[in-house]
Amino acid sequence: MSRASKVTLGLVTAITGLIVVAVHNTQVTEREAMHQGVVRDEERQRLKRERALDFEMSAKLREEYEKVQPVSSSEDKPKR
Repeated sequence: MSRASKVTLGLVTAITGLIVVAVHNTQVTEREAMHQGVVRDEERQRLKRERALDFEMSAKLREEYEKVQPVSSSEDKPKR
């Protein structure tokens, strides 16, 4: 094999290796970014459920408190 063909083969092999490594790194980065989206979605869903439970608990407490002490609405108040 001539010297020029050996150099060409070496360069092509090196460039191909670099391309494979670059594509692999890009895939890893994209996979991590996609996973972070899933983590954010799960956190949003958890907060949404937590807020809904807090709202239900507040509504139940309000009902219990209104049984003990009735609350008049602002429309029932006499005007001055």
